[in-house]
Amino acid sequence: MSYTIINPATEEAGETIEHLSLEQTDEAIDLAKRAQKEWAARNPADRAAALRLFADAVDGDIENLAQLEVRNSGHPIGQARWEAEHVRNVLEYYSATPERLFGKQIPVAGGIDFTFHEPLGVVGVITPWNFPMTIASWGFAPALAAGNAVVLKPAEWTPLTSIRLGELALQSGLPEGLFQVLPGQGSVVGERFVTNPTVRKVVFTGSTAVGKRIMAGAADQIKRVTLELGGKSANIVFADADLEKAAASAPYGVFENAGQDCCARSRILVQRSVYDKFMEYLEPAVKGVKVGDPLDEATEMGPLVHKKHFDSVSSYVPSDAPVAFRGSAPEGAGYWFAPTVLTPDSRNHISATDEIFGPVVTVLPFDDDADAMELANATEYGLSGSIWTRDVGRALRISRGVESGNLSVNSHSSVRYNTPFGGFKQSGLGRELGPDAALAFTETKNVFIPAD
Repeated sequence: MSYTIINPATEEAGETIEHLSLEQTDEAIDLAKRAQKEWAARNPADRAAALRLFADAVDGDIENLAQLEVRNSGHPIGQARWEAEHVRNVLEYYSATPERLFGKQIPVAGGIDFTFHEPLGVVGVITPWNFPMTIASWGFAPALAAGNAVVLKPAEWTPLTSIRLGELALQSGLPEGLFQVLPGQGSVVGERFVTNPTVRKVVFTGSTAVGKRIMAGAADQIKRVTLELGGKSANIVFADADLEKAAASAPYGVFENAGQDCCARSRILVQRSVYDKFMEYLEPAVKGVKVGDPLDEATEMGPLVHKKHFDSVSSYVPSDAPVAFRGSAPEGAGYWFAPTVLTPDSRNHISATDEIFGPVVTVLPFDDDADAMELANATEYGLSGSIWTRDVGRALRISRGVESGNLSVNSHSSVRYNTPFGGFKQSGLGRELGPDAALAFTETKNVFIPAD
């Protein structure tokens, strides 16, 4: 079975990617198991050096990776370069881990007690189509650094950059089988990661519905999981905020990557007393977003990734939708969707509750601090969000009260490779990135030696 890549900006057919069968998936997992034994036996300095060489190989391929992402995912070229550089940075960051994955010596009576962090073995990483190579690196880099082997299943629509990263891993000198990219259907390759007992952990980024199925399947073997799932994040704007700055930045908190981002601030909550003024500032900011050819260096937003997803996003904006205003988008071939602002009368409107995963944002008013927190938390998700205020005390109170794993004040920053990332509630389980991420790919072993 195979899948033909479609360029979302032109709808032209590209590469045809062969999908792996169940038997081929099992063979790859067996190869990973053998490679992991050799990898874990290397001394930490050697493993660190190997990961630095992998990072160097990515660094030398930045432009090629970016061009692949443009063709495969429709990302603007500037964004795609940043994503490739991010992969390099993640590898460089975790290349320090093998020599710093310390256990502890614990004071006890009658002897000495100490701990080791042992690798799990083979880790399965299942990545989404919205940020294919960056999210892949969040899984494979700390897992490899902790001494594991990785089998990675990219999303069917966007496998090209992951496949290239697999090639770069081999070219850099990583052992054959240690990091394998296995294109295929989720019902075949992804499901086998869950059911094959050799795979000791599954890392999944995607929809909450699929995450629930993976978690349920993993329970049969008490298999570890890290899940990064959906989001419906709030961008909370208080009356004392710099309204012009908050409004000017708001489109980039939700329309980046055409809104195909779990961290997208797709609900803008504005204090009622400044709601009208904020909307006056927001309209030109939205209409100023440059949507167009991803290869144009000036483009800020590209197309949606696939016709199926375009239809899904379109279903949330029917002809009678409460549209306040829209930006512009190219006509003709390509899955183009103009940045769209909705102002429904009800807080329970579908646009305020469902994860649309497109360039559609809902603006709602609130009255006071308590109302802002209640409205922000009125969702099953809790991944990210922003708080706009000049009052530091308020920023701290709201930050503690909002049920979300990643918050920023007077900004829309969600992801840094050196800080933890993950969600509350149905936005996921576990944390990726940051200094402790590699520990999630280990078992802690305790050893006691009596003094006599």
